[in-house]
Amino acid sequence: MVRMSAEDRRESVIRAAIAEFAQRGYHGTSTEAIAKRVGVSQPYLFRLFPGKKAIFTAASLRCVEDTCQVFEEAAKGLEGEDAVRAMANAYTRLITEHPEKLQMQMQTYIAVAAVEAEGDSRFGEAVRAGWMKLWDTVHLPLGADVDETTRFLAYGMLINTLMAMGFPAGHRVWDGVRLG
Repeated sequence: MVRMSAEDRRESVIRAAIAEFAQRGYHGTSTEAIAKRVGVSQPYLFRLFPGKKAIFTAASLRCVEDTCQVFEEAAKGLEGEDAVRAMANAYTRLITEHPEKLQMQMQTYIAVAAVEAEGDSRFGEAVRAGWMKLWDTVHLPLGADVDETTRFLAYGMLINTLMAMGFPAGHRVWDGVRLG
């Protein structure tokens, strides 16, 4: 039996956390469920991460990183409308093939509001920093045009909402969505 390194185990925890938090949200997910999914004890889980917020933050930021990577790869060598189309298509594939990424995004927005309402702004700061990385990732291929970047991300949020509500691609509600 090959032993996993702490870094490999940490990666397993992040993947398991995405799956658990995507389904049950921050408040509805126990660290016990995450530990069980990974096959480790809770004390070991807390050797890898200092607490539940740290696990949720790592899972949230991983989703942002994955989205940034998808956008970067799709827009490589492209600009303007070609970049918009390529990134939109790549993002649609990402959330269609990996719905847990979309679900985790939606849970992140809810959790930021809830955790900050409890008086902890550090989580929100980390998520906002990740979101700014996402902004920067799409901003340059769109010609560093603030209006184009805003429009692209606004349509992306519309797509997130439609997908989260279960509207299948091709439904008439999608007629006005022109991301790509």
